Amino acid sequence: MIEINCVNQWVHSTTKFIPPAAMDFQPHVMSQTNTSEANDNSWTIGRLINWTNQYLTENGSESARLDTEILLANVLGCERIMLYTRFEEDPGDQVRATFRKLVKERAAGCPVAYLVGHKEFFSLKFKVTKDTLIPRPDTEEAIQAILDLAKSKKAETGKIADIGTGSGILAITLAKELQHSQFVASDISEAALSVAQENAHSHGVTDRIQFRSGDLCAPLQGEAFDIIVSNPPYVSDSELVQCRPDVKHYEPLLALTSGPTGMEIYQRLIPEAKPLLNASGWLVLETSPMLASGLQQLLEEHSYQSVNIKQDHAGNPRIVLGQV
Repeated sequence: MIEINCVNQWVHSTTKFIPPAAMDFQPHVMSQTNTSEANDNSWTIGRLINWTNQYLTENGSESARLDTEILLANVLGCERIMLYTRFEEDPGDQVRATFRKLVKERAAGCPVAYLVGHKEFFSLKFKVTKDTLIPRPDTEEAIQAILDLAKSKKAETGKIADIGTGSGILAITLAKELQHSQFVASDISEAALSVAQENAHSHGVTDRIQFRSGDLCAPLQGEAFDIIVSNPPYVSDSELVQCRPDVKHYEPLLALTSGPTGMEIYQRLIPEAKPLLNASGWLVLETSPMLASGLQQLLEEHSYQSVNIKQDHAGNPRIVLGQV
């Protein structure tokens, strides 16, 4: 547990620590001196974690302990699990200064993934920047839906398209899982495509993914696919206002918002995708729980067959898929 007097401390020298509460991090914050008094109250890794966990909690983080450990492990250049073997270690002034800067930015609202430059998805590490959405666990359900189709032999997987690829998580993860499939991954954002290409190189799948720039299905014209998957923008204008600050003020609106209803991109994508699918091909879409039933109806109106909805880990309707 944290000592009460640590909450409003974090200072250089003799023992105190200047609080970041006012977001005024002084250059000497979290530094140490060689006095015996400082040694008694050293800002060890364990103490930094405990203090920062409480501080980020007070500043609105819903995952303060996790945020703290990811940031500190990133600065130390180690895995999170290794922090637990180093609790009594004094990391030194340089580490504390870098960590302090990241903590300040996190407390101001910047997502951890942007601060460290990466995010895990389906047990793989992906580079992310402010040009790409941060991968969410819910999107793993789209991967699982496609793997289930492949395993049950309900779908061919020779050629798959990922529309609105962002950082490339869907195409790249599927390429790792489906070793004999070929992919096309498209996005309207050139900056996002650049990140996706870096991720494909990191995961050794560049030989099986073609990256193309363009709006929705435009880059796919003249080809046919066994599966088209997409996690398009589906946040409505009214929902955006209610989003957390770390979402609406930091993540790219181009990849988040669809329009007044949230259905606008789907209304274009569903009819565009149908003629690009092979016989018995599948369209697999991530969506909001609030839009799932409307999306199912839209697929059925465009004569997709076997339309069904799959839930995420929280039991919310998340993936809607249909077959031509």
